[in-house]
This record gives sequence, C-alpha cells and structure tokens, in this order.
Amino acid sequence: MCTRHSAPGPDHLPSTAAAVPRLTEGTEPVGEFEGSGYRTPPQLVQRFDGQVIQLPPLLYQAVLALKRQSARAAGRGPDAVLARTAEDLSSRTGREFAAEHVVFLLDQKLAPLGITTYSDGSPPAIAKANPFLGLRFRATVLSERATWFLSGLFSWLYHPVALVLCLTGFLIAELWVFAMESPGQAMTRVMADPTGVLIVALLTLASSAFHEMGHAAACRYGGVAPGHMGCGIYLVWPAFYTDVTNSYRLGRAGRIRTDLGGVYFNGLFVIGLVLVYLRTGSPVLLVAVLATNMEIVQQLLPTLRFDGYYIVADLVGIPDLFKYIGPILKRAFLRRPDHQRLDALKRWPQLVVTVWVLTVLPALAFQLGLVLSRMPELATTAWHTAVSLADEATADDSSVPAAVTSGLQILFLLLPLVGALLALWQLSGLVVRLVRRRRSHSGEQEQRASGGMRPRMPVSFLLGGLAVSTVLAVGGSTGQVKAPRTAASVRGSAPRDPRDDEYELIFEGLR
Repeated sequence: MCTRHSAPGPDHLPSTAAAVPRLTEGTEPVGEFEGSGYRTPPQLVQRFDGQVIQLPPLLYQAVLALKRQSARAAGRGPDAVLARTAEDLSSRTGREFAAEHVVFLLDQKLAPLGITTYSDGSPPAIAKANPFLGLRFRATVLSERATWFLSGLFSWLYHPVALVLCLTGFLIAELWVFAMESPGQAMTRVMADPTGVLIVALLTLASSAFHEMGHAAACRYGGVAPGHMGCGIYLVWPAFYTDVTNSYRLGRAGRIRTDLGGVYFNGLFVIGLVLVYLRTGSPVLLVAVLATNMEIVQQLLPTLRFDGYYIVADLVGIPDLFKYIGPILKRAFLRRPDHQRLDALKRWPQLVVTVWVLTVLPALAFQLGLVLSRMPELATTAWHTAVSLADEATADDSSVPAAVTSGLQILFLLLPLVGALLALWQLSGLVVRLVRRRRSHSGEQEQRASGGMRPRMPVSFLLGGLAVSTVLAVGGSTGQVKAPRTAASVRGSAPRDPRDDEYELIFEGLR
C-alpha cells in the first residue's frame, strides 16, 4: 500500500527561481552509508519528509551537481542550469554527459523518488511506502523541539563511565530480585487486586515511554538530532515510537547504540523500581520488574520490526532484511543462481542474512500455524472470558479500579483475535492480487506466442503464490521503487553502469 504525497513545490521558492530544476525543499544529501554490507557502499539522501533513500554513485553525484548549480541559478534559465549541471556531473564522474542526459536522470530517476523537481521545475507527486508491518494511525506526542530538549537531559547516560555504572547496577538489581525475592508470589498477590493490576499497567506504560527516550538520547549523544515521538498501532497493539531516521548518518557503532538505547533505558527503569521497592516493599513493583523484563526480551527478538531486528540490520549494514527473503529462498530451495541483490552484498553480511532468513522464517511460520490451528479454541475461550469479565465490571458492587481492570483484560483478550483476522484478510487479498497479476502477465505472453490461447493456471503456481504472499505478509513491503526506463538517449555518449539503475527507499527509522 502506498499513499501519495506532493513534494514542496515552487510556491515555497522565490519567483525568479520557480521554473529552475532543483532539489525538493528540505531534501539533503547525507553521504556514504558508513559500515554498509554492500560491496559498493551506497550514498544516502534524506528526503523532505524524513524518508532516507540510498542511491548508486552516479545518481548521488547528479544530486550534488544539481544542488550546486541550482544554488547559483540567479538570473539563469532552466536550460542553462541543466547545461551547467551536465558539465559539473561530467567533471565529477569522468564521464561525458549532456543536458539531455541530466533531463533523463531528473525526470525518470530522481523526481519520481521525490528528491528533485522535474526538469521543468514542476514538483513531483511521490509514493510513500506504507509497509504491512509498519506503524499505522500514528499521532505525534512530542515535537522535535521537545524531544531534542528531553533527550539532552539523558544523553549523558551514554558516557562510558555512566554506562558501565548503570549496567552494573542493572545486573545487581536483577540478581537480587530473582535470587532474594519471590516475584511469583508477588504476582499472585497483585493479580488478585484490581488496583494493583492497574498500577502495573501504568508502570508498564511508563517503561515503554522511557524506552523511547533511550533511543532519542542515544541519537543525540551520537551527534544527530532525534525526530518527534509519537504513538500508533503496530499490528494491533498500541505502541510508542521515536523517529531516529537521522541515525543513518552515524557509523555502525552509533546506529547500534541507538538500537540498544531503548532496552538500556528499560534497565535504568528496573533500577528505579528496585530502589523504590527497597523503601516501600510493595509487591506491585516486583511485578512491574517482571513486566519490564518481558518487554526487554520482546524487543530483543530479531523478528518483525522490534529493536532486535534493527540490531541485526545495522550489524551487517543492510537497512532492510526482508527484501532478501525471496532471493535467499530461491537459492536455498530452488537452486537458482544468486540474485543480483545477493551479489551486491559482501560475503559475511550475505551469510548473516541467510542465517536470519532460514531461522526466523520457519519460526514465524510455526507460530502462525500454531495460532491458526488453535484459533477456534482460542476464540471460544476469549469470548467466554470476556463475557465473564464484562459481567463482573457491570455488577452493582464493582469498584472503579475493578471495572477499569476488567476493561483492559477484555481489550487484551480481543485484540490478538482481531489482529489475526485482519492478517488473514490482508493475506487473502495479497494472494488474489498476486494470482490475478501473474495470470494476466502469463496470458499476455501466451497470446503473443500462440495466437490468443489463454493457459489455465497450474495448481503449483497457486501454492507458490500463497507461499510468496505469506512471505510478504510476514515481511512487509520492501520499499523498493523502480523508475521507468523510457529514454534511450542516455545510452549515447554517456557510458552506463548497470548499478546506475539501483536505488531504494529505506524505511523511516521508527524505533
């Protein structure tokens, strides 16, 4: 799914430069993707809406040349700017380019991505990736300015001395809680008290919010500005997020520090809970420690788009691992030659991604099969439990905390079922669309080859489409955008490299 966004147009620019081709307002070249897992390190550009795009060297040099020449466009027309850009690009690359080549690069390559205007100065309308496993219904809670201020209050916690002391304190707190106390007994007591359950839910919410501050503070400690903080729906669960797209400007160590910042701050939250428990002795705090530990474990899972996934991605220097599922499965099970995407990777990142795909995908498939096989039983149990909780909440002698707790329990019971139904609905839609596209494409080929006879779709293809759709449903959109190749004139005096056509969107850095 994609939504359409219009890039800032000439109305935002001085009238004298309205028709001159230039970068879209707010778009900025970032530079080489440091610590990448590619044989040829890609170049990064950050678009006006925060989307990061990695480009091959030629397109990135074209962006730099256009930025330089459009800044000197006072009194010049678009033809002069295009000619000067071609000269600049030729000197930067050592290859001969003319103005018509620059027109092709702008109109067919860069403008469709929203990086530049078209060659006539008109703004592009771009497609923004909306992945299946992405956050939806997002709402801003803290602006960039507020996030910048608050993250500055905590960024000192990443100083090496503070880091060592805090991690040591976290380990001591964990050992003390699980060796000296009885979290299981505390949970039994708290679960019988509606007020205690409500307090644990609020503390868990606070831990999640502090988790996001950890990402923002790590981003600022690395020397780049964090974006806004907000909340949204991930799959079916409410979730906080922080925009740390600027962390792509950092090296590998800085990106991994940003990825781990959330669970690091969860550890700090555990220290605070234990200190308060030492003073009060409230069992609610021990249960909150257990809930925070569960959050840490969940976030470190390298599946879906949790922090563990981003840690693996930044460790190998590949922003989007999901787009390699198809090529790796084809190579492993169909014995097909390596896809060009795999050839573009260094050896060890390719090995890590292969292990990730062959480990994570079966685990997700097993979990999906287990849920589907037990769906009737789970639905029946959840419905009866929800009805019982609703009766308790509406009873005359029910207290306000008990009613609120029952409402939360009903919500947590029904949300997974709703999410499973939505996932199945989207999966079936993907299967239908994929089958229709493939049948249409195969039919056109057969009609050209045999005079209009339309073949029947084999059952094996339907099963293959279901498998591919399952991968898409689990992995989400790859975010790749291909621009049409319609201008053959670029193949004249300007020598081409196949890698000049390779570019892709990197998902927003939402943690």
